[in-house]
Amino acid sequence: MKYNPHNYQEYAKDFILAHPVCCLMLDMGLGKTIITLTALWLLALDYFDIGKVLVIAPKRVAEDTWPKELSKWEHLTGLSYSLVLGNQKQREDALIKKAFIYIINRENVAWLVENHSWDFDTVVIDELSSFKSNKAQRFKALKKVRPKIQRVIGLTGTPTPNSLLDLWPQMYLLDVGERLGRFIGGYRDRFFKPDKRNREIIYSYKPRDGAEEKIYELISDICISMKAADFLKMPEKINNRIEVSMDQKERKLYESFQRDMCLKLGDEELDAINAAGLSNKLLQMANGAVYGEEKKALPIHDRKLDALEDLIEAANGKPLLVAYWYKHDLARIRERFDIRTIDTAKDIDDWNAGKIPVALIHPASAGHGLNLQAGGSTIVWFGLTWSLELYLQLNARLWRQGQKNTVVIQHIITKGTHDEDVMKALETKDYRQSALIDAVKARLEL
Repeated sequence: MKYNPHNYQEYAKDFILAHPVCCLMLDMGLGKTIITLTALWLLALDYFDIGKVLVIAPKRVAEDTWPKELSKWEHLTGLSYSLVLGNQKQREDALIKKAFIYIINRENVAWLVENHSWDFDTVVIDELSSFKSNKAQRFKALKKVRPKIQRVIGLTGTPTPNSLLDLWPQMYLLDVGERLGRFIGGYRDRFFKPDKRNREIIYSYKPRDGAEEKIYELISDICISMKAADFLKMPEKINNRIEVSMDQKERKLYESFQRDMCLKLGDEELDAINAAGLSNKLLQMANGAVYGEEKKALPIHDRKLDALEDLIEAANGKPLLVAYWYKHDLARIRERFDIRTIDTAKDIDDWNAGKIPVALIHPASAGHGLNLQAGGSTIVWFGLTWSLELYLQLNARLWRQGQKNTVVIQHIITKGTHDEDVMKALETKDYRQSALIDAVKARLEL
């Protein structure tokens, strides 16, 4: 297929060429992969500026999206690749194969560093935000070989899915601490102050006054960002809340557990040992069931199931993509409805072909690089997640370029519960994410 780039794609490609370290913070659907591959082709086969390239990506994206893009476009002819996936023998054989680009899933980065003589001068990190933890093995491994790398290209749509603290590890892999400091402790002390704490134990930090603007300013020379709505004709998107209410007995159980952090349900004892455990179990109760001992699901109510039944009936055959979070959600939904889960490539093909009227999907398995917009335009969040990244990524499976219908995102919320807190937190984090995107946004005259 012939590649006819948009102006913003040309701009982003030129930005990669001009910056040995850079980060493209591009919205889902703007073509991060083809932009990067075009730049790599020029660097490898026209300028002869790079040798071996390592692409690090989520597993499904590594085995599907990157190979498909390399095979799809005429102008990438000659840019050979090797997939460093599978068992150890398959990965070792792939590394021996002669190619320009070697594609590996992020879970095997530590193995690669420990078992391979490093000879990659260029590294592309697809979904850079997955390196947001400085304690993760993948970060530590890449940090070890970072001095041997000449070019690093970071790609992400959500650079700060939870906190501005997430930025430091990502920027360190780009510039080795030149902009935000060489140590996360120094970065934290400079730009943040303790937020929630219990005496000497600090649980969270919040930015100091003016810190956000200063951080954005420091990284703006190596980062560009673009929103899909600015450059593509995006479909209309409507966010709805479907509120359900527990009855007096159910609410009494919820409020008792919320207050005491322990509860007796029949013969089962339910307890939360800390705030995180309490949050988790309150969200489960809001969904309609909660895990007791030995992972036994204890029923609380069917309010969300009733709301989902109403939505399915109202859809009248129009496809619905239902997002669940807990395994007991999956079990209870399946018990009540004839619903198919999206797990395999066949499931994806059948959904896009319109063969699945109601599909279940877990946000963690439906993220980066998955195209589902052909199969439907309505998402129902049966259970919410604290992860802004997973929330945005799943919504972007349907709300993206190529979607022909208005996208409706339904959130089933149990009133007066932790659901409302999570919804508010997602909206707040989305605002902060937008602030970062806007702060380093590429101003193009199109």
